[in-house]
Amino acid sequence: MNKPFKPAAVLPILADVAVSISELKKNPAAVIEEARRQQVAITNRNRAVAYIISPEVWDHILDIFDERKLERELADHLDDVDDAETVSIEDLLK
Repeated sequence: MNKPFKPAAVLPILADVAVSISELKKNPAAVIEEARRQQVAITNRNRAVAYIISPEVWDHILDIFDERKLERELADHLDDVDDAETVSIEDLLK
């Protein structure tokens, strides 16, 4: 009796296009040029091993990380404000 087919691990390729390492070695400039238009997954034996993205996409990713970091810092500071003692303007002006 045949056993059911079970792939080792089916992993998604998170890119618009995929290129094998062999193809990358043959023409790296073409792959890099394509990555300026859309993200490119580099595969080895049909598994993604790397991604190539444009500098603009990388800058956008870094901007998102910076925004998230600022959001976390702001949330931390807002927690400190909640614990602070409130003082009226009149008391400050005395």
